[in-house]
Formats: sequence, C-alpha cells, structure tokens
Amino acid sequence: MAVALTMARMKVAVLRHAFHGERAQTAGTGASLGALLAAGTVYLAFAGPDLLAAGYAVWLLGWMLGPVFMGGGDETLRPEYFSLLGLPPRRLAAGLLVSAFVGVAPVVSLTALLGLLVAGVRLGVANALVAVPAMVLQLAVFVLLSKISVAVVGLALRTRSGAITSGVLNGAILAALGQIWVFFVIFGQTGVPSVVWYLPSGWGLLAVRGEWWALAALAVLVLLLLGAWAALLSRRAGATRASARGRRPMTATTANGAIISKELRTWSRDLVRNHQLTFALSYGVCFAASPLILGWDGMLPYAGLIFIVMAAAMTSNLYGTDGTALWLTLMTTTASDVRGRQLAWLSAHAPVAIVLTVAFTAVADGRWPLILALLPALLGGAAGLVPLISVYGLVPGTDPHRRAGNPLRTSEDDGGLTGLAYLTLALVLLTGVPAALAAIWYGWPGVAAGVVTGTLCHWGFGLLAERRLRSHGPELLDTMRTGRKPRTTVKSRFEHLSTTRKTIAWWCFGFGAIPLIPQGVLAAVFVANGMPRHSWFLATYMPSGLRYPVAAAFVLLGLAMYGTGLWVVRPRAPR
Repeated sequence: MAVALTMARMKVAVLRHAFHGERAQTAGTGASLGALLAAGTVYLAFAGPDLLAAGYAVWLLGWMLGPVFMGGGDETLRPEYFSLLGLPPRRLAAGLLVSAFVGVAPVVSLTALLGLLVAGVRLGVANALVAVPAMVLQLAVFVLLSKISVAVVGLALRTRSGAITSGVLNGAILAALGQIWVFFVIFGQTGVPSVVWYLPSGWGLLAVRGEWWALAALAVLVLLLLGAWAALLSRRAGATRASARGRRPMTATTANGAIISKELRTWSRDLVRNHQLTFALSYGVCFAASPLILGWDGMLPYAGLIFIVMAAAMTSNLYGTDGTALWLTLMTTTASDVRGRQLAWLSAHAPVAIVLTVAFTAVADGRWPLILALLPALLGGAAGLVPLISVYGLVPGTDPHRRAGNPLRTSEDDGGLTGLAYLTLALVLLTGVPAALAAIWYGWPGVAAGVVTGTLCHWGFGLLAERRLRSHGPELLDTMRTGRKPRTTVKSRFEHLSTTRKTIAWWCFGFGAIPLIPQGVLAAVFVANGMPRHSWFLATYMPSGLRYPVAAAFVLLGLAMYGTGLWVVRPRAPR
C-alpha cells in the first residue's frame, strides 16, 4: 500500500507542476467538455436504464480505443522509471493502478458513473449503497482495460507484422464503430441493443438493479485484469525493440533526392509509421465497404479519399516525430526539406489512394467526375497541409530511440496531438470543397478544378511551410528540446485580458456554437421537416407550439454568447 500511495503522491506532484500556461488551458477545456459529457451520462439515469447502459458502453470504448488512437494514453508514471527498484510485477501494477486514478480523465469518468448512484437512489437504499463500490470497481475496469489495450498494441508494435496487424484491426474496429448503424439494420435493432447489458460496462448497473452477482463479477474481473496487466508490464519494462534488417545503401545523387530517400526509408522502417499507414488504409476500406453488407455500394468509391484524409490526420505532426533530430534538417540548408517530404508523402500514399479509388469506383460504377475531381484535390491539399500544420503547430515529439516500452507514445502532449489531427481532418476536407462543387455543378470540368486546386495547395502550402521552417527553425528546435514553446515578444489582445475576461471569452467562443448550430438552426430544420423527438435536439421534444420559439431562443443565446465574447475582447479606448 505504501508503494501505491507514494506513486499517487508522485502523480499529484507531477501534475501540479505540469499544468501551467497553455497546457493548463488545454486541460481545462478538456475537463469542461468531459464534464458536459458526464452530465449528459448522468441525465441518462433519469431517461432509462437501457440508455444508461449504452452510455457506459460508449465510455468503455472511449477508454479502450482513445489512448490507442491518441498518443498512447497517460504515461506520467512509466513502468521503466521503477525498473531498478526490483518491485514485483503485481505490486508495481497495483501502484500504477492507484496512480492512474489521479488525473482529469478518471475524475470525469467517476462523475459520469454517478449515474449508478442516481439509479440506485431511485430504486432504494440497498441499491444506492451497492452503487458506491460499483462505481469504484467500474472505474477500475475502465482504467485497467485501457492500460491493457495500450500494452497489447505496444507489444504488437515491436515487430513489423505486429504493427501492420494492429493497424488493420484498429482501423477496422474504428470504422465499424463509425458505421454502427449498418449492424443495427442487419440485426433489426431499432433501440438500444441488449448486448450492452452484458458488456463489463453494464455490470455495475446490473448490480445496482439487484443482480448482486454482477458486483462480485466486477471484483473478479478487476483482479484478473490486474494480473494480466502485471504480466504485460513484465514484458514491457526493460525490453528493447527488435532491430530492423539491414537495407541497401541509399544511392541518391542530389540533396533533394537524399531527403526523399531518407523519408521513404523512414516510412518503411519506422513501425509507428507502418501502423499509421495501415490504420488509415484499413479505416478507409472498412468504412466505405461496410454498407456492402446491406447491398449498398454507394460509399465504396470514396474509400481512397477517406484513406487520404485519415492518413493526413495521422501524420499531422510530421516534423514533431523527428524529435531532436530536427537539427540535422536545420543544418542542411542546400536542400528543400519540405519539398522532399511532400514528395515522399505522396510516394507513400498516392499510389494506394489512386488504386483504391479507381478500382472501387469501377466496381461500384460511381460518379467518375466527382471522384476524380476530389482525388487530386485531396492529395495536393494533404501533401501541402501536413508539413504546414506540422511546422506551425509543432507538438514536441519523443525521440524515436527514447519511446521506451510504449511505442504509441510519440509525444507527451496528447491534447496537442489530438487537436492537430482534428484540425488536419477539417482543413484537408476543405481543400476538396471547390473541386467537389465544380464537379457537381459542371461535371467533368470539375476534374480540372481538382487538379488546379490540388497543385496550388501542394505548392502554396509547401512554400509557406518552407519559409516557416527557415525563419523559425531555431525556435522549433528549442521547442523540441525543452518541450516548451518560446514566449512571444508581441502579445495579442487576448493575452492582455484579465483571467476572468479570458475565461468568459473562452466559454463564449468555445461553446457558443452549441446553442447556435445544433440546438438552434438544426433543431429548427428538424422541426420544419416534421421530425419530433430527434436525438439530443431539445426543441424537437417540446410541445408543438413551443418548438420554434425554443429553437429561436437557442439561436439568440448562441449569438449572444458570440457577441459577449467579441465585447469582452474588443479593443478599449485608452483612458
């Protein structure tokens, strides 16, 4: 117990010193969003037990899959730190488990699990008492399953075959979750599937509802998972990654050729990049092919395009993954590193995307003008945006030889990596909009528009990235070495605001879109189309005479929030 308490105190101390500046703001924003999700989950306890069980199933999937896709999870205390202490694996695992309860994500999840207490209180005193240990055990199951899934994938990434297999499986799982409606249709499921009650995420709720065996099952499951994690830790701590086979020497004759060769060699040897590439490929194919189960092939031609967007998101921190080796790039001033990386990125991804797009479009007899217009537009947009976003929003990465026992952990800033990935997803999609509109309105001329926009994005964004790399190279290297972004000498208007005004502005700009768009505009559209009681749009649940007024009130609320935010940050006349 002393080891566990010591590790918990260490975690508290590390977090207390880590959450400053932008990282504290990022954590605060994440905690706010998590609190909203947790509040929504607790509300499900009033809506019905089926919905609450489904909500906890989503939380379970989030704990298991989130760290795999977003940076390898919480590694504040790594098992490698304690390898010289000689702790038995079970004792080490128990200590790390206790420390894993310290953090924002466990607190938010525990808040969401208050739904068990609400459900218990509504059933009786005994049920409410059972809810308390059920909450703790349920949270332990979430944390342990997350640790085990990360450990298993991390072990798989030690070999090329494991990295590829893991990427294929993870991409297929995420695509299946994205297309879950297909499976609902197959099984004729119109409501919450009964299987959510039998997942480990539903055992706590079963116990609260009087199925006492479920509480014992949760306790046994925690012990089994703890033993499995301890076994995995013994394989991780102190282990070294398998070295790759020797390759033929690079025979590039020019500086730019050497950069391309080096990048292509990295794409073929870095197991994390192998995992990212196969993940994007598996996701694109499985996501587009899932509706085939229902006999609908309308999405099949878009498999290659989905692969491009997902691959761009996975590689959005292109320069960050170099670690401190960035100094080699900065010292090589006779070649264009950005152009070389752009060509290497296209060489690794374009052939796959072209083959997928042409083959699947031919099979499904898709809309050739639209597909062929989007293909060059997205390829050029992705090849231009990946280096541009990487140098402007660089997230300090871990040196490849220091990734320790968790190869998924390429950076200490999970939030930064996640934000960069979502930003890349959105921006790459935007680069395809002009070509798509041209193809929809004019047909084949849209292909020329796609080629032009793709070429311009590739050239223009690459030029901006090259200039940024040359002008801010030392600052980027310092960020990579220290993990801290340099302080700007010119402060924006926002940075001069007081803490209270900053908080108000963050909330207004960050959440103003929720009442304005989904609860206001979209809800009004659903009301107009005669779609009552639709999803989470509050206006559709109102009596018929109040639906439009409620939607209008949300629109006004959203506009008021944005107006308040602008008023808070507006320049003020000097006194």
